[in-house]
Amino acid sequence: MAEPLKAMYNEPFLRAFTDIIRRAYPAFDGEAFVNHALAAGWDELELKGRMRRITESLGATLPSAYEEALDVMEAISGQCRGFPYLFFPDFVEVYGLEHWERSVAALEKFTRMSSSEFAVRPFIIKDQQRMMEKMREWSHHPDEHVRRLASEGCRPRLPWAMALPALKRDPSPIWPILEQLKEDPSEYVRRSVANNLNDISKDHPDKVLAVAQTWIGVSEDTDWIVRHGCRGLLRAADSDTMALFGMVAQPGIELLDWAVAPTAVAIGGSVEFRYALRVPEGEPVKLRLELAVFFPRTTGKYYRKLFKLSEKISAGGITLQGGRGFSFADLSTRRHYPGVHRMALVVNGQELATVEIDLLQADGSRVDA
Repeated sequence: MAEPLKAMYNEPFLRAFTDIIRRAYPAFDGEAFVNHALAAGWDELELKGRMRRITESLGATLPSAYEEALDVMEAISGQCRGFPYLFFPDFVEVYGLEHWERSVAALEKFTRMSSSEFAVRPFIIKDQQRMMEKMREWSHHPDEHVRRLASEGCRPRLPWAMALPALKRDPSPIWPILEQLKEDPSEYVRRSVANNLNDISKDHPDKVLAVAQTWIGVSEDTDWIVRHGCRGLLRAADSDTMALFGMVAQPGIELLDWAVAPTAVAIGGSVEFRYALRVPEGEPVKLRLELAVFFPRTTGKYYRKLFKLSEKISAGGITLQGGRGFSFADLSTRRHYPGVHRMALVVNGQELATVEIDLLQADGSRVDA
């Protein structure tokens, strides 16, 4: 089994980091720093918890004046690059909220070594207008990491980060940033633009669709951003979004085969499905084939998740067929519950065929047994 990511923060890492600090700040009490970090509860802390513990340990052992402590961290930041050093911007988030000018400059610097996408969010919440003006400025920055921060930092629903309720309600301050970056030369930046669009689409699908309609066709890069940014709307089979990408309902498609086996399987097991369909004679059509699975919740309600099977332009009169397995093993992102599940073959957002699967408990027994 792979070692958990949090394991990168260990005593050897902390002692090596102590050596880096001492070269810039000889008075640093490295033992106190390490002991503070590894104090009671360290082993139980997950990744972000360990990161925050390191931040707090620095706060306890660097100079008590924030500006002086930041001097030390800025002096060594060039030697501390990559994901493990996300506690640099975290230090700014925890201790620098009342020192706007100095802290924002530090976030701009630290994002080039790791990323300030999480740390910038409390500054947006504290003074959205001021911070978003700065982020619009960053969207013109010569460094791609800073330009990406302009987009990534204001994503309304950035995973593993605090939400931005005001931008969820009204994303209008984000649009100038995305407009500036939609043709950015860096794929790293363009991917962030697409992810920001996808976030906004969960609360304002009509606004994202309106933007998509103006961006599509501008260039290959903007086409990719639009497609990736609308992926949530496509998974939801939003008819207007489907039509934007040339995927309209095809009532003339003939179902030739649809089979799923077994129709009863224990949690942890899998089923195999196959399908075949015939495209009607005529002009080529664009088809998006998906498997829809309706999972029961503990509340008794269901939620639907779509799994893409294929997407292609198909000539009229041909037969499309395929199949694969589907696993009901628990994942970190999805837990399965026994009961009736429904599986459906979806073509351009329309269900073409369905079947019910009886998901049994892990030992093969039924819930009511």
